[in-house]
Amino acid sequence: MESTLQNHFLVAMPALSDSFFYRSVVYLCEHDQNGAMGLIVNRPTRIMLEELLSHLQIDNESELIKTTPVLFGGPVQKGQGMVIHDQREGHWKSSIQLAEDIFLTTSTDILEAIGTDKGPEHSLVTLGFAGWGAGQLEQELAENSWLTVPATHDLLFDTPADKRWQAAAKLLGIDINLMSNSTGHA
Repeated sequence: MESTLQNHFLVAMPALSDSFFYRSVVYLCEHDQNGAMGLIVNRPTRIMLEELLSHLQIDNESELIKTTPVLFGGPVQKGQGMVIHDQREGHWKSSIQLAEDIFLTTSTDILEAIGTDKGPEHSLVTLGFAGWGAGQLEQELAENSWLTVPATHDLLFDTPADKRWQAAAKLLGIDINLMSNSTGHA
């Protein structure tokens, strides 16, 4: 079987200055010979979940939605909402299992349940995603644009968004703040 980075984090190297990916952590949902798709998980927007649900005319009385920001998931299809979550009983219309305890749902039915006892215990709501064509991510990895590390439930759901970049690098034993902004090959 070909190696895949599905269920891994891409951790942007300090030298990666692309405005979308500067200091980003991307959770890879898919990675195969055709390319890769992931969600930036450390870019809260100014939009609170309550505002998004109101715009979608979804009724949810949970207190959680008032204080939970929607994340900028990436520059592709910025209007497309996606939810990464752990599972509870709910069987949503459009879910795929990414890891033992991590799922991706693109149907709005999950939004009615977030923050309630019918919803997943943990979730991240994103708008947009990041995508790479065949071989593109492998090229960026060869150029030292990204570090990769297996994803953890704790970093995804329990670490504050503004701490995820440093925390993901720390999973590799690296203090990313000490890394230089220039990369080279020995």
